[in-house]
Amino acid sequence: MTLAPDKVLLTGGAGFIGSHLAEALLRRGTPLAIVDNLNEFYSPARKRANLEEIRRVGQYEFFEADIRDYAQMHKLFNRVRPQAVIHLAALAGVRPSIEQPLEYERVNVAGTANILELCREFQVRKLLFGSSSSVYGATSVAPFSEDHFELRPISPYAATKLSGELLCYTYAHLYRLSTICLRFFTVYGPRQRPDLAIHKFTALIEAGKPLPVFGDGSMGRDYTYVDDIVSGILGALAYEPGDPSRVPFEVFNLGNSHPVKLAELIEHLERATGRRAIREQLPLQPGDVPLTWADISKAGRLLGYQPKTQIAEGLKHFIAWYRAAVPVQRS
Repeated sequence: MTLAPDKVLLTGGAGFIGSHLAEALLRRGTPLAIVDNLNEFYSPARKRANLEEIRRVGQYEFFEADIRDYAQMHKLFNRVRPQAVIHLAALAGVRPSIEQPLEYERVNVAGTANILELCREFQVRKLLFGSSSSVYGATSVAPFSEDHFELRPISPYAATKLSGELLCYTYAHLYRLSTICLRFFTVYGPRQRPDLAIHKFTALIEAGKPLPVFGDGSMGRDYTYVDDIVSGILGALAYEPGDPSRVPFEVFNLGNSHPVKLAELIEHLERATGRRAIREQLPLQPGDVPLTWADISKAGRLLGYQPKTQIAEGLKHFIAWYRAAVPVQRS
């Protein structure tokens, strides 16, 4: 394991995972530049608030820029001259991607190609790419292992993330760009995006409104607390492959390896909020996979990754943040 690079460029740093990671990097004394276009997928005001939270931890450079704009990003790389890039900027979400597939391709595929090409030109030492468990698709082989090569994504979002991974491998092969793809499994915690299930369900429970329950409640998700994800990213940032003859490319699952069924999640939320949920049964949605379950043995072996936060504890932290940060009218 080696020390963190002298300077890190973090794309998507005003977002949910990115803002927590930015704080952790600053606490380690890492010189940091953040890129984010503060788009309106959800409230830009939330992202600006995240940037203010980061500023309380330490100083950093911020650039409001769009990864799709190659000329703009070229100027930014030329100014920052990063030694490592952590690329988290993306359009997220399975269901919105079905409605806007072309926009997802432009941001998640073309934008990632821009980042890779700039890493090549500016001789960046290492790139970490934020991928997703959704690349596994509706696989019947669980838990999901990085050695599972029959990947069948079933949403445009998942397909764009797998495309990003393939581009990363290509640049690692052609240019010896050290690249690590990190497949995140259903991340939750303070600052979580409002469109994600835990945030959405909490808001509905607190407001006394029905929860949309798609399917019979047996759908399972490997919910992973954001602090554990951040620890995995930091481990990947420090990781150096032992065999210089191999293509400098790795894929790691970052999950909790304890899937929770949807029905069980709602029960956990009821206990954490102290309120009863009103359930509204609805048909399954296109693009939703029945299960996510991370095999984290590789990350544990090579990155020292050991998630510590169980769902009940993590939800307590999230509810406390939600009630402090979000005005709620309780019935």
